[in-house]
Amino acid sequence: MKVGYIGLGIMGRACAANVLRAGHPLFLYARRPDTVSDLLAQGAQLCASPAELAAQVEVVVTNVSDTPDVEQVLLGEHGVIHGAHPGLVAVDMSTIKPLAAKAIAAQLAIAGVDFLDAPVSGGEVGAINGTLTIMVGGKAEALERVRPVLQAMGKTITHIGESGAGQVAKACNQIVVAVSIEAVAEAMKFARACEVDPAKVREALLGGFAGSRILDVHGQRMIDDNFVPGFKARLHQKDMGIVAETAEALSIHLEAASHAAALIDALVAQGDGELDSSAIARLIAQRNARPAGTA
Repeated sequence: MKVGYIGLGIMGRACAANVLRAGHPLFLYARRPDTVSDLLAQGAQLCASPAELAAQVEVVVTNVSDTPDVEQVLLGEHGVIHGAHPGLVAVDMSTIKPLAAKAIAAQLAIAGVDFLDAPVSGGEVGAINGTLTIMVGGKAEALERVRPVLQAMGKTITHIGESGAGQVAKACNQIVVAVSIEAVAEAMKFARACEVDPAKVREALLGGFAGSRILDVHGQRMIDDNFVPGFKARLHQKDMGIVAETAEALSIHLEAASHAAALIDALVAQGDGELDSSAIARLIAQRNARPAGTA
């Protein structure tokens, strides 16, 4: 399939390379063309605008930072909708608000475009290896049409439900990741406080019921004190903001998620938003126990 890709950051560039490697003709739009010179050297073609890109392809994939960015490249001036043609499928792999995904789907449908909200999990490593987990909202038939493209980027592709459902699944993913990072960080702190080797504790836990990808990957980050980003804290903060906003609209309280989000907020506030979000382990390690008798 002819594929257009917009949003060529840490995740997007790796995903686009896998699409090209799978044999799909690739068209790119980048605000800074110098960032995609490697893809152009491999045969990708550069377009002057999202609209120009959309006119030449069967599927457009977007992978940008936030809801306004998605709205701009799809619906804004010179956006995808202005180069749209019936049968085009727009796949958004960003993490945005579920209600925004529904609204975007409705507007693109008027132009004959099917929209799939398809956020991912797996981080930079998953993007490079083509093993991302992809959570899809939108029409099942549209998903089947573009499945070969998604299979170049992901190992697990799940149709969750109607438009916006993929974003709900991603929000759930971010809750579990944030709370699990906090739990692993506290376990590592507890082990050190007891003068027990946290690396040995991690090794033991990986073989038991507490074993998880978070303990495996982020537990090692914490032991090494190495927080080069696979997923930046400022982006996790944005995602947890979506969780908080949606929970408030539903009048539900998510206590553990709120606590983990506060730690990510503190990390970003101290200027570490470019670190991996697992760097909240540093905050947890630095905080002393509350005096006896305090809440």
